[in-house]
Amino acid sequence: MRARARVSSTEDSTMGYETVYARSMQDPASFWAEAAELIDWDQPWEKVLDDANPPFYRWFAGGMLNTCYNAVDRHVAAGRGDQPAIIYDSPVTDTKTRITYSELQDQVARCAGALQALGVSKGDRVIVYMPMVPEAVIAMLGCARIGAIHSVVFGGFSARELATRIDDAKPKVMIAGSCGIEPNRVVHYKPLLDSAIELAEHQPEHCIILQRPQEPGSLIAGRDLGWVEALREATPAPCLSVAATDPLYILYTSGTTGQPKGVVRDHGGHAVAMAWSMENVYNVKPGEVFWAASDVGWVVGHSYIVYAPLLTGCTTLLYEGKPVGTPDAGAFWRVIAEHEVSVLFTAPTAFRAIKRDDPRAEHLGRYDLRSLRALFLAGERCDPDTLNWAETILGLPVIDHWWQTETGWAIAANCLGIEPLPIKPGSPTRPVPGYGVEILDEDGIAVKAGEIGRIMIRLPLPPGCLVTLWGHDERFVQSYLAAQPGYYLTGDAGYLDEDGYVFVMSRIDDIINVAGHRLSTGAMEGVLASHPDVAECAVIGAHDQLKGELPVGLVVLKAGVSRDDGSIIKDLVALVRDQIGPVAAFKTVAIVERLPKTRSGKILRGTMKSIADGKDYRMPATIDDPAILEEIRTALTTIGYAKPL
Repeated sequence: MRARARVSSTEDSTMGYETVYARSMQDPASFWAEAAELIDWDQPWEKVLDDANPPFYRWFAGGMLNTCYNAVDRHVAAGRGDQPAIIYDSPVTDTKTRITYSELQDQVARCAGALQALGVSKGDRVIVYMPMVPEAVIAMLGCARIGAIHSVVFGGFSARELATRIDDAKPKVMIAGSCGIEPNRVVHYKPLLDSAIELAEHQPEHCIILQRPQEPGSLIAGRDLGWVEALREATPAPCLSVAATDPLYILYTSGTTGQPKGVVRDHGGHAVAMAWSMENVYNVKPGEVFWAASDVGWVVGHSYIVYAPLLTGCTTLLYEGKPVGTPDAGAFWRVIAEHEVSVLFTAPTAFRAIKRDDPRAEHLGRYDLRSLRALFLAGERCDPDTLNWAETILGLPVIDHWWQTETGWAIAANCLGIEPLPIKPGSPTRPVPGYGVEILDEDGIAVKAGEIGRIMIRLPLPPGCLVTLWGHDERFVQSYLAAQPGYYLTGDAGYLDEDGYVFVMSRIDDIINVAGHRLSTGAMEGVLASHPDVAECAVIGAHDQLKGELPVGLVVLKAGVSRDDGSIIKDLVALVRDQIGPVAAFKTVAIVERLPKTRSGKILRGTMKSIADGKDYRMPATIDDPAILEEIRTALTTIGYAKPL
């Protein structure tokens, strides 16, 4: 007998933020036990927080459940099978499809049955190498249905990067698309898959290939099966009850090279955190349309395209397109209006691209956005100028929130489902309940309000965060927990202000030392981004023989800017000098056409620093367009950098 979840909001929605946060810190076991009522359990847990083996804390030990049942089947059982579970909108293929919860249940059960027919059972790994299509979601849920562990690899990753993940996860089966579709090209997935398997030491037994009409792949007899045929012939599989502490998925951190870092998420804590966050962070209710404009290959896709919306009973929007160019800078507005999106979650990069191409938001006037209640931004530091621009054009709350692949959900946010707090541009607001955020110096001593230090989180981490690295417990401890006993090292630097607001300034490695002064490149980027002609920017610390490091700005201008580059550069240097001070020694700016980014939109500052310092670097596995690095090298050379030291 499954314990039924409550369908109404938790009592947290009637309390203020301070009260809810205090409860989560003072009595986490009671707090998360209440949150777990949002999930259906096959067997109650024996202990909410198992702290017998620190720092390996486990949530809901002894509990049994099935994540796929909670995300799909229970909504059908509750009479909501005709509600759309997935809206698929693909401007690059001119396709729009709606899949109801009943239809999703049938397809997921058949996918799970197809995997079982190939010998996949509880604990086996399945790598998913798919574009942004509904079948990617079905594959993930199909694995969860039978207790298999999925590892989604971003579609289009190089063969070598895919091979490293194959050797680490050792999948029994791989599920892949034949190709991916970009606005101006087809990405050949199947040849990349074949090359990766050839490079890998571990050999998967079978591959299931979704043949896309734009470019079907060549199937290898005896190893490869077509998706349609495999599901058509499969016997639908029921949900298998698994332990709350069993692994749900492995997600390799972006940019991984050499020995991969596979973040492990479990079933129980993950399901509870996802469901709780939808109600309390995003203030989204069952039946509403939630759109996370990301990719299933990234953590945002796992958490807020697939699991959290479906666990809540929302309609999730799967978008195969870009914020600009498919066909124009009004693409997001069209999707919101057409599908009546309630809440949008995307990266600041997307809005900077829209602002760059349509600075006066002229496309916005063509669409009715009355369904949209809030915009959430995450994935990188959101500069105040971008946040203010979005807030001005939309007239809605624009919420910057901060989290990581490792945490799986927000560390700091303005929790709209609890109590909306005043917005401070540049800050993701306050720590989310469950996260004990502190700012410590190199000696582990808490710093004063306003002082920059290492952002740390007191253990135990709340449910939904990583429990280890796949096959590497010791590396998990060394990478995240060894810097300060009793704390998780976020790797980010920042400060808490006098109101307890979190300010994430940069990665710890991006704090530069200018003649003995520790300065944040993120603070300088915030100043540059406030200039009316700047669309986006990055600041790196370049080697200097006299001062150790000097800040160098790389700036992309808004479309239509006609001013002389020299006068803009003078403005920018003066702006940093005025707002940060002469101590920053900020004197050098390069105007560039674009910045190098990962496919998830993060700017590759470390790679640009290596170029500026004349050092060798490895081509980032996640780079969106490798050709851009030569453009950056040329720009840096013109201002005296990018030469061998």
